[in-house]
Amino acid sequence: MAEVLGVSLDDLFRQAQRPEAGLWSAGYEGRDIDSFVTSLLEAQISMVADVRLTPISRKPGFSKTRLGHALDQAGIAYTHLRALGNPKDNRAPFWEGRISEGRARFRSLLRSDAARADLDVLAEHAGQARVAVLCFEKDEERCHRHVVLETLRKRTSLPVSPLA
Repeated sequence: MAEVLGVSLDDLFRQAQRPEAGLWSAGYEGRDIDSFVTSLLEAQISMVADVRLTPISRKPGFSKTRLGHALDQAGIAYTHLRALGNPKDNRAPFWEGRISEGRARFRSLLRSDAARADLDVLAEHAGQARVAVLCFEKDEERCHRHVVLETLRKRTSLPVSPLA
């Protein structure tokens, strides 16, 4: 078969062993950095796309610099996509159960040039690798990343899975 395809056996097996590309929804609420990185490794995630507006956290290890370092140590790439962050004035609807309102407002924010550019970057990465889309909330339904993932699902037809 390799001869017919014009590739070496090594290349054929390497392709067969490559994990399927796609998107994972990752919230770090209630987790520590070590268990979070372990779950990324178990899911064979190769990149974390941080969609927090400001990637700082009171949880040890989850601010941009320390998170990037922990991921680098595990062989996982990190990118911060600021334009896909939810502004402070749109967080209350998610916290207060007015989720439809928060999602509608966030969808309108995704029409900006910067957000569309970050969505393009994210779609490109997710088409080639396993990418975890990161924000704080454990429950994707109560987080703006639901809208980010929904938008990407429509654009790319890539599968979206929850990170264990």
